[in-house]
Amino acid sequence: MGEDNMDNQMPNFEADRMFFEADQQIKDGKPTEAMDQLLQIIEQYPTYGKAYNHIGFIYETRYRDYKKAEEYYQKALEYSPDYPATYLNYALVLSTMEKFEELESLVKRGLEVPGASKDRLYNEMGIMSELKEKYEEAIVYFKKAVKYSLSESDIEIYKKNITRCRRKEEMEFF
Repeated sequence: MGEDNMDNQMPNFEADRMFFEADQQIKDGKPTEAMDQLLQIIEQYPTYGKAYNHIGFIYETRYRDYKKAEEYYQKALEYSPDYPATYLNYALVLSTMEKFEELESLVKRGLEVPGASKDRLYNEMGIMSELKEKYEEAIVYFKKAVKYSLSESDIEIYKKNITRCRRKEEMEFF
């Protein structure tokens, strides 16, 4: 890895402070202010990967600009490959864009990252398989999502996904 990435491994309290402030602005429904703060972070600290993730999140959820979101998620992974939030965020974008090869590769990497949301990553794999009409495969992934979930409401969603796939298996499509 280059020197920039080595710098990124060192704690940077000012970048962290600015990042946490931007994170709170997103939570408070102030995406414009958060975006300004995040852009300032990457201008001053170009290898601060978490900021790229959050910029991608804003492009994804507020502007519905999936191409831009994808670009920023890729940068986030480049500079902070151990930041777990990026894997799910990026997976959702790839699923929306129906970029299934990239999605599968990303999820496999994400499942190895400590703190990554395994249940939700498996759920995205299930959705991908379902969209590809591979219902048995989808059911396997949804069951894995249940296995790794600690949320009763998420488990109910995953169980409904399984039921939906079983119904689709029974139907004959034209």
